[in-house]
Amino acid sequence: MNWQLYLVLGTPLLGGILLALWGHKNWAAGLNIAMSIATFIAAAALTAQVISQGPLVTADEQFFVDSLNVFLVALTAFVSMTTSLFSRPYMRIEHAHGKLSDNRLRLFHSMYQLFVFTMLLVLLTNNLGILWVALEAATLTTVLLVSLYRTPASLEAAWKYFILCGVGIAQALFGTILLYSSSEKVLGSGGHALLWTRLEAVSGSLEPTVMSLAFVFLLVGYGTKVGLVPLHNWLPDAHAEGPTPVSAVLSGLLLNVALYALLRCKVLVDGALQAPFASHLMMGFGLLSVVVAAFFLSRQKDIKRMFAYSSVEHMGLITFAFGMGGPVANFAGLLHMTVHSLTKSAIFFAVGHAAQKAGTQIMDDIRGLMKVSPTVGWGLMLGTVAILGLPPFGVFASEFLILTSAMRQQPWATPFLLIALGVAFAAVFSKVQPMVFGETNAKRLPHPPALVPVFAHLAIVLALGFYIPPYLVDWYREAAKLIG
Repeated sequence: MNWQLYLVLGTPLLGGILLALWGHKNWAAGLNIAMSIATFIAAAALTAQVISQGPLVTADEQFFVDSLNVFLVALTAFVSMTTSLFSRPYMRIEHAHGKLSDNRLRLFHSMYQLFVFTMLLVLLTNNLGILWVALEAATLTTVLLVSLYRTPASLEAAWKYFILCGVGIAQALFGTILLYSSSEKVLGSGGHALLWTRLEAVSGSLEPTVMSLAFVFLLVGYGTKVGLVPLHNWLPDAHAEGPTPVSAVLSGLLLNVALYALLRCKVLVDGALQAPFASHLMMGFGLLSVVVAAFFLSRQKDIKRMFAYSSVEHMGLITFAFGMGGPVANFAGLLHMTVHSLTKSAIFFAVGHAAQKAGTQIMDDIRGLMKVSPTVGWGLMLGTVAILGLPPFGVFASEFLILTSAMRQQPWATPFLLIALGVAFAAVFSKVQPMVFGETNAKRLPHPPALVPVFAHLAIVLALGFYIPPYLVDWYREAAKLIG
């Protein structure tokens, strides 16, 4: 019995049920943290098992774990744990200021755990049908989280998110049906025709025309959840209007999980077509996302919206890397997924405290963070420098690998990437610098906020910029091989 896998899934599910009953109690935030820590411990145990014993298939082939998804399971569990630590003081202040009632606090805690459960189910299931259901469930839980404040703006953002991602996920369902119609002729009718391990083994026998059409629908569907341009319109609103812990997990985790679903489908299409059809589509959408998001950054006035567009840019860069393919580009894409998740969630933690203190998310009204709270100021500045790709942070290493791979494999795309990254750097740095070092008359905070998650994330990103441990290199290499 693979108890580690069942604990990874069962712990957040149990947490969601318990917090749906008692999520408004004074000790509910502590229970949320305890469940998140238990999930991370179970994920670490599962990771150790897969690394030592190899891929795992269990429960009548309904669950499958290999180097690719166990890496994302560990990352998801870690970031959700640190976000739960951040959310305890943050949500307590929101509750004290009257922005959240007891019932909404209970809704937040229960939906947070269920959101983590749905993401982990997407990563661990072997059935592409269940994967679709889990991503739809993740959409429903995040709709409730984004609309938590019940303001007109948050309700509008939640509806936009629900409608756009609902339409997108419907396209993914049609793509899954087309994939099933192709596999049924080879594997026969029944649930086994949607098992990824079975499909991967016979991918060369799948109907190429049907598979190429299926990937178009899957790219549109799952690409909406990734936030690829022009399917990204929900993302800035959802980040700006939802609570900051929700922004952190949306940007740091959900986008990765949706891209994982797309990668699993790409492997099948590559095997069926023996041609770079899927790769070209991913490179095109990825490059478009990088360029468009970079130029939108300079127009933003809301700090959370600005970093939401930064997420669009970085997910486009990762999608472009996986579209190029090859050992170096895939390695760089996986590394960038890691450092982007850690850095962007750390930035949202710092932004949350800054906006909470200033009472606004408008960047022109937030000034002098170094004077008001040096820890918040340093957290935001270091996070910004890291996400912009300056050495020695890990984002520089992953972007350098992606750019050098592009110079070698797709030289035509390199100027677009360089210009977009330069524009993004100028736009973000010019807006964050006065927020941190500008003049202000505000009084200094009597006590520094709890920012351990911020500096823990940034310390890991900094360490990965200096040195990637050999076991982690081997892990990334093994996962990169699985992508193709």
